[in-house]
Amino acid sequence: MKRVIVCLKPVPDPKNWDLLKMDPKTKTLIRDGIPSAINPLDKHALEAALQVKDAFGAEVVILSMAPPFVAPVLREALAMGADRAVLLSDRVFAGSDTLATARVLAEGVRNIGAFDLICCGNYTVDGSTAQVPSQVAELLSVPNVMHVSQMELSPEQGVLITQEIERGYARLEGKPPLLLSFIKEANKPRYVSFLEMLEAEKREIATWSNQDLGLDESLIGLGGSPTKMADLLLRKKEREGVRLVGSPEEIAQQLADKMYQLGIL
Repeated sequence: MKRVIVCLKPVPDPKNWDLLKMDPKTKTLIRDGIPSAINPLDKHALEAALQVKDAFGAEVVILSMAPPFVAPVLREALAMGADRAVLLSDRVFAGSDTLATARVLAEGVRNIGAFDLICCGNYTVDGSTAQVPSQVAELLSVPNVMHVSQMELSPEQGVLITQEIERGYARLEGKPPLLLSFIKEANKPRYVSFLEMLEAEKREIATWSNQDLGLDESLIGLGGSPTKMADLLLRKKEREGVRLVGSPEEIAQQLADKMYQLGIL
């Protein structure tokens, strides 16, 4: 194993989801001014990559498509032990759906160069589509295994994978290059100390624009996204009050009847 690429997405910090708003015109999230954090499952993907580094000395490269202000989030990944980070950032990427995002990430992988593994989180908490990993794998023509709960490396058998399925699990064998998507049961992400965070602040993060990638702009961003949100509706929940009248005995009987109808009794 020589190189592992980790696709990492900064997402709005769940602690601040009450601040999230949608752009009524583009039907996309307005992320400006909301603190970002590493997508939780991406931390498990990163931990899996770092375990490969610990065992085989592989280079771990972080790859992320996001606005420039997410640099502190990528530095947390560097503090965990990643060797370098590449940020794909350009206004023409804005509004990309899963397919357009996968095109950008796949081209970023090609620019990084040869790899043995690509590690992803199974899904992101801001979209939860679980589509990007398989789309990236398809664009790169490499096998993809999702719902990975365990990964072992064997010189004889290659990569041994435990995949969670609906009523149990499957054991798979594969040869690099592979793309694997991890679930939270895969591992426990390592602790990052304050000193490691301070050290990561000094490290450079490479930023590539579409000028570096050379993608056709009609295939990326909002214009290159075949998936469109038709409309955004906010459901209002209103309580319906019921007034019970009669003697105390009659009211008690009416209340018991209502509770029975609602399945409470």
